[in-house]
Amino acid sequence: MGGIRRREFIALLGGAPAVWPLVAKAQQRALPVVGFLYPGPPEPNSHLAAAFRKGLGQTGFIEGRNVAIEYRWADVEFIRLREVAADLVHSRVTVMAIPNGLAAVAAKAVTRTTPIIFYTGADPVRVGLVGSLDRPGGNVTGISSMNTELGGKRLGLLYEMLRQRAERFGLLTVGTGAARAELQAAASATERPLDVFTAGNSREIEAAFASMAQKRIDALLVDANIPFINHRVQLATLAARHRLPAIYPWRESAEAGGLMSYGTSLPDLFRQVGIYTGRILKGEKPAELPVLRPTKSEFVINLPTARALGIEVPPTLLAMADAVIE
Repeated sequence: MGGIRRREFIALLGGAPAVWPLVAKAQQRALPVVGFLYPGPPEPNSHLAAAFRKGLGQTGFIEGRNVAIEYRWADVEFIRLREVAADLVHSRVTVMAIPNGLAAVAAKAVTRTTPIIFYTGADPVRVGLVGSLDRPGGNVTGISSMNTELGGKRLGLLYEMLRQRAERFGLLTVGTGAARAELQAAASATERPLDVFTAGNSREIEAAFASMAQKRIDALLVDANIPFINHRVQLATLAARHRLPAIYPWRESAEAGGLMSYGTSLPDLFRQVGIYTGRILKGEKPAELPVLRPTKSEFVINLPTARALGIEVPPTLLAMADAVIE
């Protein structure tokens, strides 16, 4: 009997290498899975995904250790976003992290049960993501920077920077909306016309700048829309080529060569999406987590770009800036 047990033990040891991978795979399948959906390419946005993982880490979840992440980078139209979101739902992800309002709306259209954590620059109540900021209800909550509502402040900063140098302002956006009407009202207060140009991709951005040149636009306000953060290098390059002073909603655009930026920090917003995602993984309910609203915006000035455009930055703006790129 003792000999048989030894042979069984030896056989078991011999088969262990074949068993261990199966055990590892079973453990991997047991991990909760986060579906991360962002409507843009991964290369220029890798720092945002890193910020999201940092937020997850702050709640104790580390990718590959106790949570898995299914990434979907989808620089596509709304209908396709619904298909990508539906694919994540069918993959039975535990929660969807969607740091974009349009993509979050698409995801909400395909599931009422899978938790969705969003970031949006728009009013989430107005776009139909939640019932209220304090009590979202349903399966959706997240972070709202209200970045689209800061357009009036950005226009004021652009006017302060240029004063008498700019007679005609341009707005680059993806379409219509309440924020656009508010901007036109703000522009009329400065007694300067505001021409609106729409674009959603690289080719349309090129065409918009050609139209701005024809209309002799003196200064440009870039709206808080995802295509413009994805194409921030192209925007800064075209603005420099046309010698067009511009202000953007994100620091990344100023770092890419834009003249100025004013808005909430994108990496911090993605980090907060990660924190909320971790709280859902720990058992909290989206309906009971209020929509967060960051209270601080950052103002960044790019001095080399100002010098290249022949602009002397007013001391009042330098004193206001949270960061000055030398």
